[in-house]
Amino acid sequence: MRDLDLQTLRLFAAVCEQRSVARVAEQESIVGSAISKRLAQLEDTVGTALLLRKRRGVVPTPAGETLLEHARTMLASVGQIERDMAAYATGTRGHVRMLVTASVMAESLADDVAAFLQDPAHRDIQVSLEERVSPDVVQGIRDGSASIGICWDAADLTGLETCGYRTDHLAVVAHALHPVAQHQSVRFADVLDHEFVSMPALSAVQVLLARAAAVEGKMLAHRVLVSNFDAALRVVRANLAISVVPREVALPFAQTAPIRVVPLSDPWARRRFAICYRSAQTLAPAAQLLVSHLAGLGRQE
Repeated sequence: MRDLDLQTLRLFAAVCEQRSVARVAEQESIVGSAISKRLAQLEDTVGTALLLRKRRGVVPTPAGETLLEHARTMLASVGQIERDMAAYATGTRGHVRMLVTASVMAESLADDVAAFLQDPAHRDIQVSLEERVSPDVVQGIRDGSASIGICWDAADLTGLETCGYRTDHLAVVAHALHPVAQHQSVRFADVLDHEFVSMPALSAVQVLLARAAAVEGKMLAHRVLVSNFDAALRVVRANLAISVVPREVALPFAQTAPIRVVPLSDPWARRRFAICYRSAQTLAPAAQLLVSHLAGLGRQE
């Protein structure tokens, strides 16, 4: 079957609804013979009669009724596309998909995105957030799985455009009765003899800690393996082990739990997050607005 012409489908639907070629010709300012020719070509394309010509007009055949149902669906979709694209052109509508690391998700990103969406100018923009480890964030942006990624800026961002976002500071979290809890700050090397609550091996924090331990000629002593920061903090609260998590994540938890947050004094403990995307030119207007918003918050910080 050859490609169906949308204008012909519009005319076909109008003729079915008006039951008259002449009335549609008058409404559309088209001669009736031109409409009849289009309808004849349409019947030739689908290989069956679509309209019955009667003394007082036309009615659709059973095949015509079926095509009319499909045509209405197609024309409604086209109308929606036209409206959506017009909104995209002004940046007022869109669906932005983001891939982000656990640290970013657990810290301020949700509040930052919520503030963006609360702006009346952005009421027709939707934002989806999906948590992944840093390598998968970067790969997802390269593959086109999402428009925007946010991860630790030490990740391999080759080939992507980036701008700064916020920063965080890694800290040791220990139960109030644990020896580490008595310090104001501590070097990572000085806590390596204790047992740890650990995150998945590919998470940015875990990769960083494993490298830092290797520099000291040691390995992390894993007592408990968890999948997220909340679970790690609960294990610490039970005084089963210590953990290294972003200070920004731990401090709210420490307000109601018998734990202490001890900042790491190592230079690498302060991390900066990067917003990454394939190209600013290929970002949809809604995504450009969101990137601008998040980057602005990073500059303010």
